[in-house]
Amino acid sequence: MNGRPIVDAWSHLKTFTRARIALGRAGGSLPTAALLGFQAAHAAARDAVWTELDLDRLETDLGPLGVPVVRLSSLASDRATYLRRPDLGRRLDGPSTVRLARDASPGGCDLAVVIGDGLSATAVQRHAPALARALVTRLLARGLRPGPLALVRQARVAVEDPVGAALGARAAVILIGERPGLGSPDSLGAYLVFGPRPGRTDAECNCVSSIRPEALPVSAAADLLDWLIGEALRRSLTGVALKDERGLLEGRPVG
Repeated sequence: MNGRPIVDAWSHLKTFTRARIALGRAGGSLPTAALLGFQAAHAAARDAVWTELDLDRLETDLGPLGVPVVRLSSLASDRATYLRRPDLGRRLDGPSTVRLARDASPGGCDLAVVIGDGLSATAVQRHAPALARALVTRLLARGLRPGPLALVRQARVAVEDPVGAALGARAAVILIGERPGLGSPDSLGAYLVFGPRPGRTDAECNCVSSIRPEALPVSAAADLLDWLIGEALRRSLTGVALKDERGLLEGRPVG
């Protein structure tokens, strides 16, 4: 043995995927570069989970929309509690409930847009402002009425239900940081529900996942969400009964 790393026979496939394949080996171990790459990716994923959402920066990034912004918090008082008690991240605390009641329009709104840190504040800081801007612009072009943008700390997906219900929204969508993976610490998800209210199930939601430049770009996610929102409001449903049928409606294969 000369101590040099052994090149993996699959190395040519690395150009087709960001998955951790063809890492090679040095004796019975990983090469140093592959080991350091793994440790860096793991650290980035941990940072994404534990980093606090910068609400001042987020509100500044959303400013050009000219839509009111309201800051809220879930019942999870801090990050450690949030990670241990997912149930608390699905419910608003008392002051947030009062604030929403004060800011709600008497006639309600067509869509409540919620932005929550979830499991990756990194994803929210990087991609949520651009997606929210693209989405609200499309909603206004449709003549729909968005509610105030709700920024929620320590948020789980289901927190969109009490927010949407308090705002009298016909539907709600939450843009939230997804659980980070190795190599994808900034993946954003969007969850749409018609008739938001506490107690809605996962089967009643539509999820648009992996929103980031290397997977589903913001512009493509905004187009899909715009279509889903239009159909949800037209057909009064979301979830397993609502599929992406854009290709079918245009006479081309779906999928």
